[in-house]
Amino acid sequence: MAEAPFVIVGGGLAAAHAAKTLREEGYERDLVVVTAEPHRPYERPPLSKDYLRGEAERTALFPVEDGWYADNSVDVRVGIGAVGLDPAAHRLALADGAILDYSKLLLATGSEPRPLSLPGSDLQGVLTLRTVDGADLLAATLRASARDGSGRIAVVGDGWIGMEVAASARDLGAEVTVLGGGEQPLRVLGPRMGELFAQLHVEHGVELRRGAEATEFIGSQGQVTAVKTADGATVEADAVLVAVGAVPNTGLAAAGGLTLRAPELGGGVAVDVALRTSDPDVFAAGDIASIPSPHYGRPLRVEHWETALHTGPHAAKAMLGSDEPYDRLPYFFTDQYDLGMEYLGFVAEPDSADALVVSGSLDDREFVAFWTDEGRVVAGMAVNTWDRMPEVEELIRSRRDVPRGELEAFRG
Repeated sequence: MAEAPFVIVGGGLAAAHAAKTLREEGYERDLVVVTAEPHRPYERPPLSKDYLRGEAERTALFPVEDGWYADNSVDVRVGIGAVGLDPAAHRLALADGAILDYSKLLLATGSEPRPLSLPGSDLQGVLTLRTVDGADLLAATLRASARDGSGRIAVVGDGWIGMEVAASARDLGAEVTVLGGGEQPLRVLGPRMGELFAQLHVEHGVELRRGAEATEFIGSQGQVTAVKTADGATVEADAVLVAVGAVPNTGLAAAGGLTLRAPELGGGVAVDVALRTSDPDVFAAGDIASIPSPHYGRPLRVEHWETALHTGPHAAKAMLGSDEPYDRLPYFFTDQYDLGMEYLGFVAEPDSADALVVSGSLDDREFVAFWTDEGRVVAGMAVNTWDRMPEVEELIRSRRDVPRGELEAFRG
């Protein structure tokens, strides 16, 4: 009897690169990729940036060309979700009723927008952004509203997706109101850096309402027309983007009895340093993977492009027998208006770092910022400053007590 195939569940970057790596590393047996979306695996960062603005074609979203899968005998099953997992029997149940046996399984199921259940949530024009179809709908809504004027969009949420979409919508000429839950956006950066982004958006014409709680979506003839907030205010809008965070898609792992990480540790599917779950033949990558960090001494789950890019191939090699530990520091980037930013490292609570040291000019928005803990650099962020991340990583990994003056002089 032929050995059961390797199976990858997921439609994102981690799944695409895992499949490619398996073939590149010499795996020649049957390989199946299962994704609930109607597209072959693609990457998501452009959805809130150049693809949303119409500056990138749909083909730019796909890290692996369509013909590659057929040329390399990869069975890609689109539009079919996985609904059940039996690790003991090495079986995966699919939404179409099929049962798929596997010898090794990679879960790269990603995450989905956190729901916001408010009156009017079912109105047309109340949108989320996670899929290419969602980006197409949001772009079409922006274009349609612009035909009658500038168009008005309300963004509920002031995290990365919300602020990136706000910037893209302003670039498209829309009037934008952001309803943020805190004193400043991007709370993961702490108050000082979050305020820098707040001022950036205000300067570009965004109306930023701080500490605003959406309570209801108001509509007319089935179409959203406004958002009502807890203070009684009403924000008129042709479209509303709900961007209040994401939830890892761990349902399949839970159904299979795999160990999940506690919410206070970030949630997700618990894996070892090789990205193996509590079942030795099941692996996890991308948004759902909660990975032990040798450097920070705790598990980390990171919902960013870089993690998907590297954990997919790492898990693929582990499926082939590698025990090499995954030891990349968390990294992410954003582009908003004329500001480009890279961030490396991890701070559980930005306010918990004992110092924030800036090298360069906040006023000119050209600097490198460092978060330190008892003198050791734990994270760094470069704004409109390029090619310095390797040096930032060296400082983080050194674990040495870095004098403040050395950090202040970093940018030169």
